[in-house]
Amino acid sequence: MLSFTASNFLLIGSILILASIIITKLGSRFGVPTLLLFLIAGMLFGSDGLGIQIQNNNIAEVQLVGMIALCIILFSGGMQTAFSEVRPILRQGIALSTAGVLLTTIFTGFFIYWGCHVFTRFEPSLAFCLLLAATMSSTDSASVFNILRTQGIGLRKHSRPLLELESGSNDPMAYMLTIALIQVCLEPGSFSVWTITLRLLIQFAVGSLMGYLFGKLTIWFINKINLKNVALYPIILICVIFITFSLTELVKGNGYLAVYLAGILVGNKPLVKKRDCIKFLDGMTWLVQIIMFLALGLLVNPHEMWDIALFGIIIGLFVIFLGRPLAVFLSLVPFKRPVFRTKLFISWVGLRGATPIIFATYPVAANVPGCEFIFNIVFFITILSLIVQGTTIPWFADHLEMRRDLPKEGNDFGVELPEEIDSKLFDMTVTEDMLTRGNQVKNLSLPSGVLIIMIKRDGKYLIPNGSMEVMTQDQLLLITQSNPEQEHQRQK
Repeated sequence: MLSFTASNFLLIGSILILASIIITKLGSRFGVPTLLLFLIAGMLFGSDGLGIQIQNNNIAEVQLVGMIALCIILFSGGMQTAFSEVRPILRQGIALSTAGVLLTTIFTGFFIYWGCHVFTRFEPSLAFCLLLAATMSSTDSASVFNILRTQGIGLRKHSRPLLELESGSNDPMAYMLTIALIQVCLEPGSFSVWTITLRLLIQFAVGSLMGYLFGKLTIWFINKINLKNVALYPIILICVIFITFSLTELVKGNGYLAVYLAGILVGNKPLVKKRDCIKFLDGMTWLVQIIMFLALGLLVNPHEMWDIALFGIIIGLFVIFLGRPLAVFLSLVPFKRPVFRTKLFISWVGLRGATPIIFATYPVAANVPGCEFIFNIVFFITILSLIVQGTTIPWFADHLEMRRDLPKEGNDFGVELPEEIDSKLFDMTVTEDMLTRGNQVKNLSLPSGVLIIMIKRDGKYLIPNGSMEVMTQDQLLLITQSNPEQEHQRQK
């Protein structure tokens, strides 16, 4: 059996990551969720495969990897959440990420309690069943949007911002419920509903306040520091992420909530070298996701899955077809929008991913009796969710008429403008209709205020002037002022 040592860590780690990327390249052709393939790759290289194994006494290291990954994923997701898009559905998103998680935990917990007494010889306490439900009560933003992006799926009727807000902000609630219920399981009778509620409220309040303060402080600091080395700005953000999380946890707040809120504030304000920071965090997000899924795949012992497979399928199907939909519809009862089919789609896109598995390691680390059962069930249901829901999201988007084309990002010339310049770059292919008044640059029929800055023809790049001849199929790189009316007309 292989194990990680100082001498082979870099070699084994690099081979695992490269192999996983190759596997995902092959699997994406068949519409298999990329992150599921990372999990499977970890299992193939694990104890029942090539023999690489993470022992249970290394669970703290796996939790550390998960904590680092979740912090970066949440902050990066917050930075890319446009508050202007989220504002119309802010209340609905908060309801889903709080009440929705709580209701999912309650419904699933009681079902598990009933199911254990009917389908198994295992007779756990209600608190234990609620703990199991709490660990898998949040959806996984990385899984959801990885599938939407790789499949090229755009969504209508505020569905995308609502899913972004819910999946990005529901991890803190699931985390707090998990920690509270672990304490209840370890010390039965020492915690009342009011005590747990008060702790949750304190964590929410402190986490929100710390996220706001660190977000504002980060914006001020980065815009004032004036570094000559551009590469250092993303490093500052990485440091801010972990400082925000650690100090918030130190003062008994929810660190994940603070990190997500700080990311939203930073992403929605003018920031020096913002585009460079976002690109860096995108790469870091992919790296930590791969490492996290691989580590979790290595941690599990696949042969143990057979013992809980039947009951895992029963619980998983309940969560997918009843628990999650009931929680979504009840959470959104006070609101007129979204409409029924949007609620149905949101219910279906409640994928489980790495986050529930990470949360399932907390009972193991705390030595909760029956913790192996929790981890194996959550791992099995995550795989089931990624297979059943992950592979059918495009089908549901089409049949519920939720799909729309994704807007084109960037331009084919690879040219970008600094954030500070209030202009837009876009490309256009020359057609016969554009040459009706002549085939010179000065004769082209272009909207007012639009200028040609480059022409691409047969792989060559040309700098235009007014008398240069233009041909059909030439690609033009155009610049225009960032005017909403012009942008709307261009997109038509």
